[in-house]
Amino acid sequence: MNREEIKQMLPHREPMLLVDEMTLDSDGTAHGIYHVRGDEFFLQGHFPGHPTVPGVIMCEIIGQASSILVKDYIQGKTPFYSGIDKARFKNSVYPGDTIEVTAHVVNKRGMIFFIEAKAEVRGKLCTQASLSFALVDNDKLTAREEAAK
Repeated sequence: MNREEIKQMLPHREPMLLVDEMTLDSDGTAHGIYHVRGDEFFLQGHFPGHPTVPGVIMCEIIGQASSILVKDYIQGKTPFYSGIDKARFKNSVYPGDTIEVTAHVVNKRGMIFFIEAKAEVRGKLCTQASLSFALVDNDKLTAREEAAK
Protein backbone atom coordinates (compact mmCIF):
# COMPACT_ATOMS: atom_id res chain seq x y z
CA MET A 1 0.00 0.00 0.00
CA ASN A 2 1.21 3.48 -0.76
CA ARG A 3 0.35 6.58 1.26
CA GLU A 4 -2.93 7.27 -0.59
CA GLU A 5 -4.08 3.66 -0.16
CA ILE A 6 -3.16 3.83 3.53
CA LYS A 7 -5.39 6.91 3.90
CA GLN A 8 -8.32 4.84 2.65
CA MET A 9 -7.79 2.41 5.53
CA LEU A 10 -6.52 4.59 8.41
CA PRO A 11 -8.19 7.73 9.77
CA HIS A 12 -4.80 9.40 10.44
CA ARG A 13 -3.89 12.46 8.39
CA GLU A 14 -0.89 14.77 8.16
CA PRO A 15 0.94 15.60 10.32
CA MET A 16 0.06 12.39 12.24
CA LEU A 17 0.13 9.93 9.35
CA LEU A 18 3.49 8.30 10.06
CA VAL A 19 3.74 5.46 7.55
CA ASP A 20 4.63 5.80 3.86
CA GLU A 21 4.29 2.18 2.70
CA MET A 22 2.81 -1.05 4.08
CA THR A 23 2.78 -4.64 2.90
CA LEU A 24 1.47 -7.88 4.37
CA ASP A 25 3.28 -11.17 3.71
CA SER A 26 1.40 -14.39 3.04
CA ASP A 27 2.56 -15.61 6.49
CA GLY A 28 0.78 -12.67 8.19
CA THR A 29 3.83 -10.50 8.84
CA ALA A 30 3.35 -6.76 8.36
CA HIS A 31 6.06 -4.53 6.95
CA GLY A 32 5.93 -0.76 7.10
CA ILE A 33 8.24 2.02 5.95
CA TYR A 34 8.51 5.60 7.15
CA HIS A 35 11.07 8.02 5.73
CA VAL A 36 12.09 10.63 8.33
CA ARG A 37 12.21 13.81 6.25
CA GLY A 38 13.50 16.13 8.94
CA ASP A 39 10.71 18.72 8.80
CA GLU A 40 8.30 16.78 11.06
CA PHE A 41 6.68 18.73 13.89
CA PHE A 42 8.11 16.41 16.56
CA LEU A 43 11.70 17.09 15.50
CA GLN A 44 11.45 20.87 15.88
CA GLY A 45 11.98 20.84 19.63
CA HIS A 46 13.36 17.34 20.19
CA PHE A 47 16.22 18.31 20.38
CA PRO A 48 17.45 21.69 19.09
CA GLY A 49 20.68 21.12 17.20
CA HIS A 50 20.32 17.33 17.48
CA PRO A 51 16.89 16.30 16.10
CA THR A 52 15.93 12.81 17.29
CA VAL A 53 12.63 10.96 16.77
CA PRO A 54 10.95 10.68 20.21
CA GLY A 55 10.22 7.22 21.62
CA VAL A 56 6.50 7.91 21.80
CA ILE A 57 6.51 8.74 18.08
CA MET A 58 8.40 5.50 17.38
CA CYS A 59 5.57 3.66 19.17
CA GLU A 60 3.04 5.50 17.00
CA ILE A 61 4.95 4.60 13.84
CA ILE A 62 5.04 0.90 14.70
CA GLY A 63 1.37 1.03 15.69
CA GLN A 64 0.31 2.61 12.41
CA ALA A 65 2.47 0.23 10.37
CA SER A 66 0.88 -2.68 12.27
CA SER A 67 -2.61 -1.60 11.26
CA ILE A 68 -2.39 -3.53 7.99
CA LEU A 69 -2.64 -6.66 10.16
CA VAL A 70 -6.30 -5.78 10.86
CA LYS A 71 -7.23 -4.49 7.40
CA ASP A 72 -10.05 -7.01 7.15
CA TYR A 73 -11.66 -5.65 10.36
CA ILE A 74 -10.94 -1.91 10.27
CA GLN A 75 -13.67 -0.73 7.86
CA GLY A 76 -16.03 1.56 9.85
CA LYS A 77 -13.78 1.43 12.92
CA THR A 78 -11.03 3.52 14.50
CA PRO A 79 -7.96 1.94 16.11
CA PHE A 80 -7.08 3.04 19.65
CA TYR A 81 -4.06 1.91 21.66
CA SER A 82 -5.08 -0.19 24.65
CA GLY A 83 -1.54 -0.98 25.74
CA ILE A 84 2.17 -0.65 25.06
CA ASP A 85 4.24 -3.19 26.96
CA LYS A 86 7.91 -4.06 27.07
CA ALA A 87 8.84 -1.03 24.95
CA ARG A 88 12.57 -0.79 24.46
CA PHE A 89 14.51 1.90 22.67
CA LYS A 90 17.86 0.56 21.52
CA ASN A 91 19.13 3.12 18.98
CA SER A 92 18.12 6.65 18.06
CA VAL A 93 16.45 7.62 14.80
CA TYR A 94 17.40 10.81 12.94
CA PRO A 95 16.34 12.88 9.93
CA GLY A 96 17.21 11.07 6.72
CA ASP A 97 16.70 7.62 8.28
CA THR A 98 14.26 5.10 6.83
CA ILE A 99 12.41 3.21 9.54
CA GLU A 100 11.47 -0.37 8.66
CA VAL A 101 8.77 -1.92 10.82
CA THR A 102 8.03 -5.64 11.14
CA ALA A 103 5.00 -6.85 13.12
CA HIS A 104 2.71 -9.80 13.64
CA VAL A 105 -0.44 -10.62 15.62
CA VAL A 106 0.18 -12.85 18.64
CA ASN A 107 -3.39 -12.90 19.98
CA LYS A 108 -6.88 -11.54 19.32
CA ARG A 109 -9.84 -11.19 21.67
CA GLY A 110 -12.89 -9.79 19.96
CA MET A 111 -11.80 -6.50 18.43
CA ILE A 112 -8.66 -6.23 20.60
CA PHE A 113 -5.44 -7.22 18.87
CA PHE A 114 -2.10 -8.05 20.49
CA ILE A 115 0.94 -7.33 18.33
CA GLU A 116 4.70 -7.90 18.58
CA ALA A 117 6.57 -5.26 16.60
CA LYS A 118 10.01 -3.87 15.99
CA ALA A 119 11.51 -0.96 14.08
CA GLU A 120 14.93 -0.99 12.49
CA VAL A 121 17.11 1.46 10.59
CA ARG A 122 19.68 -0.06 8.23
CA GLY A 123 19.20 -3.45 9.94
CA LYS A 124 19.86 -2.03 13.41
CA LEU A 125 17.13 -2.48 16.05
CA CYS A 126 15.79 0.88 17.23
CA THR A 127 12.49 0.10 18.96
CA GLN A 128 10.60 -3.02 19.96
CA ALA A 129 7.34 -3.41 21.86
CA SER A 130 4.29 -5.52 22.56
CA LEU A 131 1.26 -3.49 21.48
CA SER A 132 -2.44 -3.93 21.90
CA PHE A 133 -5.16 -1.91 20.30
CA ALA A 134 -8.90 -1.98 20.08
CA LEU A 135 -11.01 -1.28 17.03
CA VAL A 136 -13.93 0.92 18.06
CA ASP A 137 -17.04 1.30 15.88
CA ASN A 138 -17.20 4.78 14.40
CA ASP A 139 -20.91 4.89 15.32
CA LYS A 140 -19.92 4.70 19.00
CA LEU A 141 -17.50 7.60 18.54
CA THR A 142 -20.20 9.72 16.90
CA ALA A 143 -22.69 8.86 19.67
CA ARG A 144 -20.16 9.89 22.29
CA GLU A 145 -19.52 13.21 20.53
CA GLU A 146 -23.26 13.88 20.38
CA ALA A 147 -23.67 13.07 24.09
CA ALA A 148 -20.87 15.51 24.95
CA LYS A 149 -22.70 18.42 23.27
